[in-house]
This record gives sequence, structure tokens and C-alpha cells, in this order.
Amino acid sequence: MEPVAIIILAVIAVLIILVIARCIVVVSQAETVVVQRLGKYSRTLPAGIHFIIPFIETRVSTISLKEKVADFAPQPVITKDNVTMQIDTVVYYAITDPKLYVYGVENPMQAIENLTATTLRNLIGDLELDQTLTSRDTINQRMRLILDEATDPWGIKVNRVELKNILPPKDIQEAMEKQMRAERQKREAILTAEGKKEAAILMAQGEKEAAILRAEAKKATMIAEAEGQAQALLKVYEAQAQGITAINASNPNAAYLTLKGYEALEKMATSDSAKIVIPTDISNVTGLITAMKEVVAPTAKTQEKKKSE
Repeated sequence: MEPVAIIILAVIAVLIILVIARCIVVVSQAETVVVQRLGKYSRTLPAGIHFIIPFIETRVSTISLKEKVADFAPQPVITKDNVTMQIDTVVYYAITDPKLYVYGVENPMQAIENLTATTLRNLIGDLELDQTLTSRDTINQRMRLILDEATDPWGIKVNRVELKNILPPKDIQEAMEKQMRAERQKREAILTAEGKKEAAILMAQGEKEAAILRAEAKKATMIAEAEGQAQALLKVYEAQAQGITAINASNPNAAYLTLKGYEALEKMATSDSAKIVIPTDISNVTGLITAMKEVVAPTAKTQEKKKSE
């Protein structure tokens, strides 16, 4: 075989291989491929291996079915009370119909961004500044419903919309920061006052309980001391009674009684405030008892007289 023929055969083989390779389409997971036949939509290929007719069918676009995130730049919006603020939004969407996505709208992302800005201006224009700052969830939900309905002919499903940042003018931000600082200081003062109040209440309760415990302890001590003194006196009286009983049982004579009378007189004589009248018949026990009863304490006038002398 001549070299020219070999070259021709090699070129033909390469062309055949290229055509076969062009006919094979491998679609990855979570992707689809839109195929046209002679310039007209033919079919959408799911994940897997597929064959297309060369030179007649062509791949138009490979579409990812994963959820996508579109973070749009801040948009100037005006509230109902004429406050201009900057708001940037984040849209989470997914392509549900690749055919509509390819043929439905030119540049779908730019269309979604413009639609988001228009919808945001319309919603914020009906709200005042305070409502805008406190109704973020409501705005997100309403925007999602509006965008989802508007993008449905484009084969796009809007899953959720979030207002990423809401930036009021600088002077309003400063006023809001001052108000927040005042609110924080107010809350701190209230918490401090409540803490001091609770501490004072706890201290008062503690002092009250301590005073009650001290009073109860003092009461118990006094009762114990009184009981001890009563028991001691009872023992003394019992001992005296036993002594008297023993004396009576021993039938003491006159000399013993006289001796006891002398001891009693000796004890009384040692007192500075006692006057003793001694009977003539000291040996008479009856006279001794009479003498013991005639102890007279000096009056206050006598004491003053002694002091003046």
C-alpha cells in the first residue's frame, strides 16, 4: 500500500473517531444538557451516557440543577417616611426546567437582579423606617413569593430571599446607636438596682433569722440556767431537810442548840448592817431565837447622819 493511501486511511480513521466522540455525551450527576436538532429544541438529557446525531443535533447548554446563591449589590431604597437606605439581598434559587431557563429569558441572572431591586423598592416604599428594621422576616417572605411567581416562566424556583444588610443614613445610624446605648445603660441600671434590692432583702432576712436564732439560743440558755438553779436549790433544800430530820432524830440536847445559836450570832455579827440585842439568859434557847428576830437594819437617815458626822 502506498504511503498516500495510508495517510488517507489514517485521516479517515481519525475523523471517524472524532465523529463517534462527538456523538457520545456524558452528563454528570445534578446536571442536564439541552440538545437542539437543526436549530430547534430537541430534548433534555439527564445524568448518564447518551448518543446524539452528529452534525444534526448539538448541545446548547449544560445546566446545573444544584441550588445557587445570588448575592446582589446594595440597592438604594426610600421608605414611606422619606429615609434613603442601602439594602443588599441574597436570593437562593434552583433551575427546575432547563428548557425554560435556556429559552425563557435573555441573561436570567440580570433579570432576577433587576426584578429583585424593583420588588424591594415597592415593598420598602410602603413601610416606615422602624417597620423596615423590625419586619425583615415579613419582607423576606413577601419578596420570595413575588420573585418565585415572576421567575416561574423562566424555569427558576426561588427557595428563599434574605435581606443581608439594611444600612440607614449615617446620622440615623448614630441616633440609633445612641438610643441603643441609652437602652443598654437603662437595663444595666435596672439590673443593678434589682441586684442591690435582692441583696438587701437577703441581708435583712439573714439578720432577722440570726436575731431569731440568737434570741432562741439566749432563751434556751436562760431556761437551762434557771432549771439548773432550781435543781441546785432543790438539792440544797433537800439536804437541809435531811439535816434537820437527822438532828431531830438524834434528839439534840440544850448544849448543842446553844452552840448552834452562838454560830448563828457569829455570822450575824460579821454583818455591818445588823444590830444584835443579846438576851440576859443566853443559855435559854427561846431567848436566843428572840434575839435573832430583833435584828434591825439602820435607816437611811442614820446613815446620812453618820456621813455628816
